[in-house]
Amino acid sequence: MLLQRTLTALLLAPLVIALILLAPTGLFAAIVALAFLAAMWEWTRLSGLKATGARAGLLVLTAAIFALCWWQRGGIAWPVLIGIGVSWWIVVGQWLRHFAFGAAPTRENVLIKLGAGLLTIVPAWIATVTIHGAADRGNWWTMLALLIVWAADIGAYFSGRQFGRRKLAPTISPGKTWAGVYGAFVAGAIVAGVGGSLLGVTGGKLIGLLVLSVFVVVVSIVGDLFESLMKRHAAVKDSGNLFPGHGGLLDRLDSVFAALPVFAAGMLLLGL
Repeated sequence: MLLQRTLTALLLAPLVIALILLAPTGLFAAIVALAFLAAMWEWTRLSGLKATGARAGLLVLTAAIFALCWWQRGGIAWPVLIGIGVSWWIVVGQWLRHFAFGAAPTRENVLIKLGAGLLTIVPAWIATVTIHGAADRGNWWTMLALLIVWAADIGAYFSGRQFGRRKLAPTISPGKTWAGVYGAFVAGAIVAGVGGSLLGVTGGKLIGLLVLSVFVVVVSIVGDLFESLMKRHAAVKDSGNLFPGHGGLLDRLDSVFAALPVFAAGMLLLGL
């Protein structure tokens, strides 16, 4: 499985990096919207929505929200929605503590989970486009944000395998350990420090970026656990089977959805 996951990542990584670094923000926003819509399709399945027409209708609604947000770019709505995205993950943290909430396949719970999907995906798209469209090397800041998340994931995997004993959330995701969390912190901070230095960040702002990386890693773990909880509620192993060894798009973007609003908000606060 590790070999399969590595090969898939090596094939996809150059395409993702090229898109981030070379595409203008308008094209980047459109392609990312398509990827996020595909993840939303998987989310509707995890939410328990079975009717294909209803699932397609929700995708149309999400696409319309993306289009409306793009039309409103540059106004106060975008920072507000990023703030909502950050606040949403505080709510998710409470949901994880009460993990049985929403588990029953009732109509009300389906609607709650569909709303959760919108609160997860829409602010993440806005945050992604905001970072990429930043005047000063926004494409490289987008790359750094994703590298922090990817490094944290890799650091958690290997430190968890080597040192993991005490489970982080055994009821939700038995494979995650506290050792993995510590490894994620170290890997994320290293990438943030090196990347920030290469982008010309120094002094107090660099320290602020290191602190931001801690919050980004924390919320990326929360995002991963939240998707794991949704999969447990739905009694499935993966959100989809698009990528060999990786599952679906949602399996690959769960941490990113959580991390990017926090990173975007941190950039605004730090003046980066």
